[in-house]
Amino acid sequence: MVHIDACLLQCAGIEERCQALLLKGTIAQTIGRYSEAKACFEEVAQAFPGPRPYAALSGALIACREFERAAVAARAGLALSTEQDSPVVLELTKILGDALLFDHNYEEAAIAYRQVISLMPQHGIANHQLGYILEFQDDLDAAIEHYEQAVKFNPELVGSRSNLAFVLLAAGRFKEAWPHFEHRWAGMLLPGRQMASPPALPIRRWKGSFSDCNDQHLLVLAEQGFGDTLQFCRYLPMVLEQFAEVGFVCPKPLQKLIVHSLGTRHSNLVLLDDVPQDFWNWDQYIPLMSMPVVFETDLQTIPATMSYLSAEPYAAQSFASRLNKLESSSLPRIGIAWAGGHAGLGVDQWRSISPKHLGPLINWPHACWVSLQKPETEEKRLGPDQRAKVIDWMDEMNAFADTAALISGLDLVISVDTSVAHLAAAMGKPVWLLNRFGGCWRWLRNRDDSPWYPTMRIFTQKERGNWNEVFGRVLKELHCHDFRKGSDY
Repeated sequence: MVHIDACLLQCAGIEERCQALLLKGTIAQTIGRYSEAKACFEEVAQAFPGPRPYAALSGALIACREFERAAVAARAGLALSTEQDSPVVLELTKILGDALLFDHNYEEAAIAYRQVISLMPQHGIANHQLGYILEFQDDLDAAIEHYEQAVKFNPELVGSRSNLAFVLLAAGRFKEAWPHFEHRWAGMLLPGRQMASPPALPIRRWKGSFSDCNDQHLLVLAEQGFGDTLQFCRYLPMVLEQFAEVGFVCPKPLQKLIVHSLGTRHSNLVLLDDVPQDFWNWDQYIPLMSMPVVFETDLQTIPATMSYLSAEPYAAQSFASRLNKLESSSLPRIGIAWAGGHAGLGVDQWRSISPKHLGPLINWPHACWVSLQKPETEEKRLGPDQRAKVIDWMDEMNAFADTAALISGLDLVISVDTSVAHLAAAMGKPVWLLNRFGGCWRWLRNRDDSPWYPTMRIFTQKERGNWNEVFGRVLKELHCHDFRKGSDY
């Protein structure tokens, strides 16, 4: 870069200087010095406004997260384009779509990507981005079409395979989805926004065969969030009954719950904190969420006929006694969880409910409201007036086994899409899920029940962000049922 700066000082004319600036900006962009690149391209675009300088500038502005300015620059470049089907027009239109997408202007972004696809139908990234927008709008069939096109024309786009899996699953097309589901790590980001990768152990990956397994040792790896582990640990008994030993690499907050629920019935279950270094003690391994893949699970074969998690009787009785001593002990005991974890994730803003909006529920006087929420931020904590209406013992919860003991004494759990909903439903408790518009794949679409959890009812938003309408339906149901009889969920 020093040599280019020296060249800039020696440039005789504006055209020669701009050529040097384009080179400097391109190098700066490549090595991640985006502000420097932006400054170079701004000077070039001002001196010689045209499609290519504006394409370079708009790309740098996106890298600097100046999305609105990037869209303006891309449109300026398009306005100066004389050949509407030239490569630079294609590039500018795609950049315009990106700027609008990142600025959450989904409708206009979709128009831009459709224009790109009309110019080049095999443009994998444009098909992927349009698929993402359609998925966000909950147009699953159209999203599937464009993700499939992205995979067809750009097989290396593992993010398209991951997204295609989730949309196919949400549509209930499980068998089509599972092969793509093995690319799910492409949709996960580690701290620093680095793409996650599947585990790679120096032992065989189990593919689902039970041949000669009665003297073998299988290693199962938990993955993703607590809710994912709670949902998919239902598959563990299916391998515990076949393998001589099953090692489960399990998050510590879940271990006590898993030991009580599964370990007491299966002495060959071994819980591990981390992936063991003594690989030679294990014959095969499998990530937990690949279990439905190898078992070829579909909507009719989900193992959901019984509750598979339970609370320790002594701890459950302790909480039951405390609940019985409350002044409101004669009222139905309803647990409530209003927020998910991982506040930094984009999805959390849609699935979580701000405490200030909980009034319609916790002001309903015919229930003993019990908090099942451990707020990770102050924004998710109840206000002083609200805390007076809700029993909150969550500071005493050190592990999921403690939360299970509290849940065991409740008549109903009302929860957003978070681990509490999975825990209560896996225990066989009636659960009312407050589901966001275009929710997670596991809750499918257009149904108020779940094939994963027989005791769950789903209350889905009819429009994104509108929880009041959902609360209205929930309150109507609360008025109609005596949940302590256990006759209806």
